[in-house]
Amino acid sequence: MPTAKKRARTYDPAKTRTAVLAQFGNVRKAVGTLTPDQLTLPTRLGEWTVRELIAHIGMAITAIHRSLDRPAPPARNAVILDWPFATAASSSAIADFTRTLTEQHPDLGTYLADVEQSFTEHLDTNPGTRLLETNAGVMPLADYLVTRTVELVVHTDDLNAAVPGLDIPYDRQALAACTRLLADALAAKAPGGSTEVRIPPYAVVQCVEGPRHTRGTPPNVVETDPLTWLRLATGRTSWKDAVEEAKITASGERADLRGLLPIMS
Repeated sequence: MPTAKKRARTYDPAKTRTAVLAQFGNVRKAVGTLTPDQLTLPTRLGEWTVRELIAHIGMAITAIHRSLDRPAPPARNAVILDWPFATAASSSAIADFTRTLTEQHPDLGTYLADVEQSFTEHLDTNPGTRLLETNAGVMPLADYLVTRTVELVVHTDDLNAAVPGLDIPYDRQALAACTRLLADALAAKAPGGSTEVRIPPYAVVQCVEGPRHTRGTPPNVVETDPLTWLRLATGRTSWKDAVEEAKITASGERADLRGLLPIMS
C-alpha cells in the first residue's frame, strides 16, 4: 500500500461536515424527483441500477454509523491516504450489502431521510477525534469523514451520468476535498517531483520519479478539470479517451499517467 512521505494535507473538520451534509442533501433532493422508470435505469457500475446506486450512497454514509456502534479502538494505525487503496478489497462485500439494502428499503426517499437524521445525530454526539475501525484501518472520525466526500461526489457523478437531465449539483467544498484526496493519493502512489499535476482550482501535486524542477514552468505538466480527474482516478474514463476529448493537456516525456490510473477501482 502506498504511503505519503511528505506532510499530509489537513482538512477543516467543520467544513468537511458541512460539505458532506450539503452533498448528501443534494442527492436526497434529486432522488425525490426520480420516477419508477428512472430508478430502473442502468448505471456505469456493472449490474447496478439507479436504485441500487442510491442504496449504496446511503450505505456509504451509514458506514460511520456502523463504526460508531462498535467500541472505540485503542490506537490509530491508518491515515486518510490509506483509504483510496483499500476500497478494492471490500468490493465484493460492498456489492452484497448494497443488494440487501436495496431489498430492505423500497422507499428510498424515506431511507435517505432517516440516514441523514441519524448521521447528523452521530456527528453531534461524537468528537472528530473519536477513533473508528474502517476498511482502511483505524483513523479519527474527522479524517474518515473526508473520505465520504469522495463517495458522495463520485456517485453523484454516476447518478448524473445514468439519468439524463438530472444534473445534481456538486457542493464546492465537497468537490474540493474529493479532488485533493485523490490527487494526494496519486502523489503517494507515484512519489517524486518530475511531474506537476494541476487540477484547478483545487489541487496541484508533484509526482513521478525523475529530475525535480526548482523554478519556472516544470518540464512535465498535466492539467485537467476536477470532474475529469475524479473520473480518471476512479476508472470512470480512460486516459486515452480524456486526451482524445481534449479533457486533459499533458506536456513532457513523463506526463503520460495512464500507467498509474485508476487509483481506485
